[in-house]
Amino acid sequence: MSGAGVAIVTGGSRGIGRAIVERLYADGAEVVTCGRGDRPAYLPDDVVWVAADVARSGDAERLAETAAARGPVTLLVNNAGVLVAKTVADSTDDDWDLQVGVNCRGVFTTSRAVLPGMTAHGGVIVNVGSISGVVADGTSALYNASKAFVHALTRSIALDHGPMVRCNAVLPGWVETEMADSGFALSADPESARRDAVARHPLGRLGAPADIANAVAWLASDEASWMTGQCLTVDGGLTAASPIRPELS
Repeated sequence: MSGAGVAIVTGGSRGIGRAIVERLYADGAEVVTCGRGDRPAYLPDDVVWVAADVARSGDAERLAETAAARGPVTLLVNNAGVLVAKTVADSTDDDWDLQVGVNCRGVFTTSRAVLPGMTAHGGVIVNVGSISGVVADGTSALYNASKAFVHALTRSIALDHGPMVRCNAVLPGWVETEMADSGFALSADPESARRDAVARHPLGRLGAPADIANAVAWLASDEASWMTGQCLTVDGGLTAASPIRPELS
């Protein structure tokens, strides 16, 4: 982590968020994390848990204030996200409110809450986007669009708030999380869908949450000090290949 200060990780209760919390904590960061439920049992005692829904401006501000009370917030990782697996035609207004509320408004409100302090003392924002914001997943229209928003907001924050603030996004591919399991479960044959997905990765496996946490830790470090406004794809090579693969036919 670049410099001394406090790191906020949204959505730190499981999956990629949990791995990011664990990595930053292992690196010596003072970590504040949040989620909509109860404090996870895995958290070390000195990691601060805030029950918060980042789609609500008041909760995002309270999260930022809790962190700032412990020291200057020098890192924000906007990881919280949800998946609504529907087409546009099938999506309801409630689906829109949930998907855009967490994935878009949550990144906006939390970034807005920390930017005044970061602009004064410096800091880094890392947003967790998705390859789905670049190459669309089927029956995930609102999710795909929400992640494209995250990528665009990343560039805007970098442009408007540099040089004091660096802002980048990491774009995971298929990672072994509950969200991925939910995606495979939509298939008529989930195990076959999983095998097909693995076969399409040049590295021969799905990602692990730690793979994304490692990328986040690098983007937050001084080693990435000349990198801002970028979207870093971490997908095991999935989007590097044409979908026409003779060995898969």
